[in-house]
Amino acid sequence: MSPRLWLAAVLVLASLAAPATQAAVASWSPGPSAMSALNRGQVFIEVIGEPDNRHGVIHAAIDIAAPRERVWRVMTDCARLPRLMSNSTCRVVSGDIQSGSDVREQVSAGNMIFPTMHNVVRSDYTPYSLLRFRRTGGDFRTLEGEWRLEPINGGAGTRVIYVNRLAVNLPIPAPLMREGMRRDVPRMLMNLRRESLSGR
Repeated sequence: MSPRLWLAAVLVLASLAAPATQAAVASWSPGPSAMSALNRGQVFIEVIGEPDNRHGVIHAAIDIAAPRERVWRVMTDCARLPRLMSNSTCRVVSGDIQSGSDVREQVSAGNMIFPTMHNVVRSDYTPYSLLRFRRTGGDFRTLEGEWRLEPINGGAGTRVIYVNRLAVNLPIPAPLMREGMRRDVPRMLMNLRRESLSGR
């Protein structure tokens, strides 16, 4: 598994925004540059480094020609995680979507350069529009953000907005981490589009 793919798996694992940063996470919406990319059928991605040079914030969005219910089923299905992020596994530890929240253990296989990453994340669900997440254990120093699903084209399509603030407990140079995010988060979102359109 390449370092870039490993970073994608590590950096996109989902789960609930902590109250201290929830407002900041929820404040981002696609601006003119993002809308220009979305109108061309592309993924929008920007990665912003914080002053401490350890944390990064991802803003990303994609339009999918499928209703929110279908996109929601794909992105919340633990068994589908390897189709979105290769060499990753997911297991529900407690709770369930029907009750409004769950805790999941997610593992991304390592390689000769990076170790295997183990993460425990809690997600709060508001079907079919909002999934907020936060780290509760594992190898991340920080992991908090949200997925927002907005109806477009009269509900026939979905705009997926992804925001994540994170830092890892690994000696990875910040520029390398940010470059990995810029390259591989769009790949994950394209996989989400493909799976949502597959009809399975």
